Amino acid sequence: MEDTDWTGAAAPSLDDIARLGQAALDAIPAPFSAAAQSVVLRVEDFADNATLDALDIDDPFELTGLYDGIPLTEKSVADQPYGPDMIWLFRRAILEEWTARGDIALDRLVTHVVVHELAHHLGWSDTDIAQVDRWWE
Repeated sequence: MEDTDWTGAAAPSLDDIARLGQAALDAIPAPFSAAAQSVVLRVEDFADNATLDALDIDDPFELTGLYDGIPLTEKSVADQPYGPDMIWLFRRAILEEWTARGDIALDRLVTHVVVHELAHHLGWSDTDIAQVDRWWE
C-alpha cells in the first residue's frame, strides 16, 4: 500500500468534480464526441428538493447524476428551444458512494456517472455504453 501524505488535503470541491466530469466528456470517442461537447455540465452538492420530489427520491445521497434535456433520439426540428441539454453531477452523493465503495478511483466513478447520464442524451444501448465505460474492469 502506498503511503500518501494527506497533510493539508481537503475533500474534492465542486470545481474538482466539474474538472473530472469535463475530462470524462472530453474523452468520449468519435462518433459521440461532438454530441458530448454540446451538453452543459453542472455540479451541485445535492439535487434540489423539487428534483428529488419529481423523481420520488427521499434521500439526496441516492442521486449521483441526472440528465436534464430532450434525448437526441426524441428531438425534432419543430421543437421549441428548451434550453441546453445538461448533465448534473451531485458532489456529496458521488463522494458518499466513492467512500462507501472504497475500491475505485474518484475519476473513474465520475466518468461512470457522466457516461450513464450522457447515454440518456444519446439514446445509447448497453453495447454503446460498454464501448466507452469499461466499469467492470
